[in-house]
Amino acid sequence: HIIKAIMNWFRKVFTKITKIEIKDDVWNGFVQFVKFGLVGLSNTVISYATYYILVPFNVNKYVASVIGFILSVANAFYWNNSYVFKKEDEEQRSPVQAFIKLFLSYAGTGLVLHNILLWFFTSICHISDYVAPVLNLLITIPLNFVLNKFWAFRAKKKK
Repeated sequence: HIIKAIMNWFRKVFTKITKIEIKDDVWNGFVQFVKFGLVGLSNTVISYATYYILVPFNVNKYVASVIGFILSVANAFYWNNSYVFKKEDEEQRSPVQAFIKLFLSYAGTGLVLHNILLWFFTSICHISDYVAPVLNLLITIPLNFVLNKFWAFRAKKKK
């Protein structure tokens, strides 16, 4: 609830300063995107922490990376399913289908698309190896949000 309180405070301050009233549905979408971003941040921490904990114990770096990825996807599923894209009482959603779709969207954007974009930005556009991953995020984060919101965690009205 602290995030909701902070976001509501931010909305009031923004409205007071700009004199622009934000519609509730637009605001709720923005708040959902911020929550999604916080989950993504925690996924990154889990993935990197797992990697940096396992590698010193002579776990192969690729195995450590895959374990970190799997743990971060499990974390993403829990928080996205129960907090970010929480279904309403009148809605139904298969948790197994949602998990499979989430895994596919993360694998598609996080592994496949990320590497294609990395190649494109560095080899074709000659952008720095250090800047290209940041540019990737500008594409993959919104895409992942859309995939999760409208595909992986899309709920249907109960019949």
